[in-house]
Amino acid sequence: MKPIYPALAVLAAIAASGNAAAAPGAFADHTAIDSAIAAFTGQPIGVPGGAALPVDRRMRLARCAGPLALSWRGGGHDTVIVQCPDAGGWRLFVAVAANGRQVVAEAAIVKGDAVTVAVTGDGFSVSQPGEALDSGPVGSWVRVRTNAKADAMRARVVRPGLVELPAE
Repeated sequence: MKPIYPALAVLAAIAASGNAAAAPGAFADHTAIDSAIAAFTGQPIGVPGGAALPVDRRMRLARCAGPLALSWRGGGHDTVIVQCPDAGGWRLFVAVAANGRQVVAEAAIVKGDAVTVAVTGDGFSVSQPGEALDSGPVGSWVRVRTNAKADAMRARVVRPGLVELPAE
């Protein structure tokens, strides 16, 4: 039987971090994070190419001693990774507002397309025909269904006409 002391220590740490009055100024400035993202993307919040939404003000992020590290997640430039480089620092994934014309032009699968739905795992692959319920470029996740009465499921776009459900 495991002692419950580590669990109590975690709960105490969470309770202590939840009290903003105990350590004023101990949390990161959300406005500064939003500004850093706008400077990185070159666009303000809500504008295509900029952050889709401001950073959630309810998050209590530890203040960073050094400058924030910003980078793109993947090649699609649809998500910005914001990291606090301090030891034990935090990491945020911020969605970028898309330009609707670009998304349609780059879509590998369009809503209503007939697709092959493949389930793959170690040493096996099973596929069946289906229908795309969303549009999306290669690498994105779209909703698909295998027949009109089936529930929708999310699959990753591999190439035009092929989506994949990884087996776990």
